[in-house]
Amino acid sequence: MTEQLLINVSDFETRVALLDGNSVQEVHLARANNYSLTGNIYLGRVERVIPGMQAAFVDVGLERPGFLHASDIVKRRDLDAGQENGAAEPLQDIRSLLRTGQEIMVQIAKDPISSKGARLTTQVAIASRYLVLTPFTDHIGISQRIEQDEERERLRALIDCEREKQQSATGFIARTAADGSDTETIARSMHILSRMWDRVLRNRHGVSCPGVVYQELPMHIRIVRDLATARLGDILIDHDPTFGRVRDFVKEFLPDASDVVKLYSGQRPLFERYGVEEEIERALQSQVPLKSGGYLVIEQTEAMVTIDINTGKFLGSSTLEETVFRTNLEAAQAIPRQLRLRNLGGIIVIDFIDMMEEDHRRQVLRALERACEQDSARVQIEGFSSLGLVQMSRKRTRESLAQQLCEPCERCAGTGLTRTAATTCAEIFRAIIQDADGRSLDADPGSGEYLIRASENVVDRLLDEDSDTLGHLARLVGREMRMQVEPGYGPGQFDLALIQGVRR
Repeated sequence: MTEQLLINVSDFETRVALLDGNSVQEVHLARANNYSLTGNIYLGRVERVIPGMQAAFVDVGLERPGFLHASDIVKRRDLDAGQENGAAEPLQDIRSLLRTGQEIMVQIAKDPISSKGARLTTQVAIASRYLVLTPFTDHIGISQRIEQDEERERLRALIDCEREKQQSATGFIARTAADGSDTETIARSMHILSRMWDRVLRNRHGVSCPGVVYQELPMHIRIVRDLATARLGDILIDHDPTFGRVRDFVKEFLPDASDVVKLYSGQRPLFERYGVEEEIERALQSQVPLKSGGYLVIEQTEAMVTIDINTGKFLGSSTLEETVFRTNLEAAQAIPRQLRLRNLGGIIVIDFIDMMEEDHRRQVLRALERACEQDSARVQIEGFSSLGLVQMSRKRTRESLAQQLCEPCERCAGTGLTRTAATTCAEIFRAIIQDADGRSLDADPGSGEYLIRASENVVDRLLDEDSDTLGHLARLVGREMRMQVEPGYGPGQFDLALIQGVRR
């Protein structure tokens, strides 16, 4: 099927959607004040070195310091003198690598997520459409998605030859898009990347610390660069200035795709016309219906993503094993798309419905692997565990769609659960007893009354189901109880105050 790239631009945000046929595969979002920082290079200052974590926190001028692990540091000879072309060498002890107050050039590998600062690396890499420049190595790498050995060797030899011609000592990695590229294309890409790196080195000595040395391309340009393949049929843009910038970029760097860049001028909004708005809305729900009548339940936590499969309304037409197998097979094909659409990453645990036949488990696992092949993020899949679970990981470089569009509920603090009215009433009773016990014994027990402020459903329960308990408690502590409804209070919220000067 033909892919389409939709770019929706407004004054406050830019959104990009990748469609395969009529199915939305990916959604990227950048608010005007919150663009992705991944790929940006900064001159930062080491704030703290933490030997116990083999890591350091580096101030790069963002809201929170970035996190730099020892494994993400390469040694560069005479770094402080600015000689950036030293041989790369892995380093072990963080205390031998960094000191507090040291200035260091770092690149953002992962955007800040939730309360975590950006993940940093000194293993700088600058990407183009076909290649990635790795200035602190002399290694030539080839994307693993290029599977033919002859093509891998051809590209390796071509890059090596052009590197000698350009007298470059830096490393390069051929991206998947380089498959089949000719000598001129590779040579031009290498030359552009080398010029960009020279500019980075000049900027490094011209910025104050902390400061930006290099900024990645805007989100929509970067996605066009990475996703403009032979399968891409159209790039539809609903914003005239952005259309001009994308068209100019494509003409210069992706001339073969010049004809696919089009200005959308339809009456209906672009994302509404192609069903992207509805797909985004569904992607914020935990339950995902399957065509058979079964469904997935996807839950994202701080530590991992869990996916549960249920047969739902699907009853099948033969045996229970066949019904379970068909549901699991459909789920295995649907899960990778949901991961891409929601941009879920980290550890992912899938609880398939138990299958008795080993061949069915192999087919489900293979279907999952095949469906993940279209994902540009790095994915690793384990087999079925002894508990019948499949564990996989997906590289996470930015916040998920839900994290970008939503925030934790102020009522439940993100747990998805709130206290019942009965629980809140019990907490109020305990608070009254505790307060009464803590007051002076010679205080006049008859003076004052307790004012209980809570939500309407809590007050209703105190006046109805728990009225006898409340009356008994009032006699026990020797004070009247008065209630006040607070419309702004949520479940589990209440205030208890002793109003002095009131006698029974």
